[in-house]
Amino acid sequence: MADRPLKQRFVLDTSLFLTTEIRGPDQDVEAACRDLLELIAAAKQIHNISCYMPPSIKAELTGMLENRDVSGDVLTKLDTWVITKSPAHHEVMIPADLVYKFIDEMSDRVDRGLRVSEKAVRKAEESRAETVEEHDHMTEVDKVISDLRDEYRDTLRQGVLDSREDFDLLMLAKELDAGVVTEDQGIINWAEDFGLRYLKGRSFPSLLTEYLAADDPDRWRSGT
Repeated sequence: MADRPLKQRFVLDTSLFLTTEIRGPDQDVEAACRDLLELIAAAKQIHNISCYMPPSIKAELTGMLENRDVSGDVLTKLDTWVITKSPAHHEVMIPADLVYKFIDEMSDRVDRGLRVSEKAVRKAEESRAETVEEHDHMTEVDKVISDLRDEYRDTLRQGVLDSREDFDLLMLAKELDAGVVTEDQGIINWAEDFGLRYLKGRSFPSLLTEYLAADDPDRWRSGT
C-alpha cells in the first residue's frame, strides 16, 4: 500500500466495458472486461482509487454482459470491485440554467425531428409505387421509413442526455465529486456543463496502469 494513497473516485458508464477501444487484438468482451476489472482491483488496493456505478447502470451492464454469455467470475469481479451506490437525488442541487438549457435543447431537437419526418413524407409520396433495387420485397416507401427511423433517432438522441441511467451517472459523480468515465458523447457534453471531470473510456485502462506503474513500473509497464 502506498504511504500516501490517492483518493481518486470515478463513476463508470456501461460504454466503458463494451467499447472495442479497450480490447486488445483478437480480444473479446469477456477478456477485456476481466483485464479492466483486474486493473480496477489493483488500483483500489494499492492507491485507494474507488470506482462506482449507480444501480441503474449496474443493472444495464450486468444484463448486457449476461446476454453476451460473459462468465460468472467476471460478474463477481464487477460486484466486488465496482461499488454500487444510488445517487442522492434529493440532496444534489442542479443549477436552474442547466434545466433551461435542457428544455431548450429538447425543444430544438423536436423541431428538427419534425423536419426530418416532413422530408421523409414528401420522399415517400414521390416514390410510393417503386421497389428498391435488389430488394423486391421492399418498396421505396419501406426504405424511406427505415431511413426515417435511423435519421430521426440520430437527430433526437445523439449527443443528448436521454435516459435515467445517464442522469443517475451524472448525479452520482456530482455527489461524490468524482470523474465520469464514458464513451457516450451526450454524457460528456453534460459532464462539462455540470463542471465534472471526465475521461473517455478508451483512456481509462491506461490511466490506471500509469498510477500502478508509479508504484511498480517493472510489473505494470511490462503488462505482466
